[in-house]
Amino acid sequence: MAVKYIEERNKKTFALLDEAKKALPGFCNRFFLGISQVTAPLTRLNYAYDLKLFFEFLITEVTDFVEAEKKMSNFDIPDLGRVDVLHLEMFIDYLAMRGNNERAIMRKLSCLRTFFKYFFKKGEIKSNVLPNVDLPKLHEKSIIRLDRDEVAKIIKESSDGDGLTKGQRRFHSKLNMRDTAILTFFLSTGVRVSELVGLNVGDIDLNKGSFRVTRKGGNESVLYMTEELKTIMNEYMKGDTSEASAIEGLADNSPNAPLFVSLQGTRIGVRAVQNLVKKYAALASPLKKISPHKLRSTFGTNLYRATGDIYVVADVLGHRDVNTTKKHYAAMDEDIRKQAAKQLGNLSNTPQ
Repeated sequence: MAVKYIEERNKKTFALLDEAKKALPGFCNRFFLGISQVTAPLTRLNYAYDLKLFFEFLITEVTDFVEAEKKMSNFDIPDLGRVDVLHLEMFIDYLAMRGNNERAIMRKLSCLRTFFKYFFKKGEIKSNVLPNVDLPKLHEKSIIRLDRDEVAKIIKESSDGDGLTKGQRRFHSKLNMRDTAILTFFLSTGVRVSELVGLNVGDIDLNKGSFRVTRKGGNESVLYMTEELKTIMNEYMKGDTSEASAIEGLADNSPNAPLFVSLQGTRIGVRAVQNLVKKYAALASPLKKISPHKLRSTFGTNLYRATGDIYVVADVLGHRDVNTTKKHYAAMDEDIRKQAAKQLGNLSNTPQ
């Protein structure tokens, strides 16, 4: 992923963050300054949105603050020190009543844990009540992924577009090579959607069959393509087909040019890629809700089945903590053991 793309994305995030902070109590600026070196810009933006929701709850739903006619502008540190366990439990119920699922609630509480911990460590509030709050129970989510037949079908649909509507087929002839390249990239490398849209032409080395990607957090990695992906990317980048060359701007093969572009020749966005995946996945596997992250899970699953090595999977997926990988893939150990037993059974039946 080119640094330029990250800089542009962060510039937009900083602008949104500055706007979001204006709605918060003034003392929150110290919190954002304090965490600026240990959090990503997007994390801080989400924290700002979560804090705004929390303070809106306090000044509209908590009797003490309502009676004191507290507003966001005059909410201060002593007021924060008056927040107790009951208020936080009420906030959890408030979130649940408004449709937040258990994971969304946990994310918001994670923000508050960081927020209260910061001011407690600075000695500005006497106690940190968050550790005394019972957290929602998280239910394990099964890994949703495509099986082998569905993988073949989603690639086929992106290539020939037989299942598309008449309206969708109007643009398919111009986009099928790009769409096939994007889907194959996800399924062959396991990159994140943000990593894919940030790729530039100069990040791809077709001779070595490798590509450079900037991971979450800013670290660069070099990953390698399968032969299938290498062939598809070669066709896509060289514009060997009329379909590929029909995309305006694709002919720009300068190193800083975006690798995947829209019909207008601009860098394709995350939302456009999400919609693209959803469109073809609905044809390949209508009963599964498939997103770019689910294609990443499909790759991770296949890699773990092939290697049985959770550390290899963690490295290729760019997980900084192998426990993140274990949480999603270690439950497949039984599946791997069954496959191993099957292979051993085949060996035992081999004629001597």
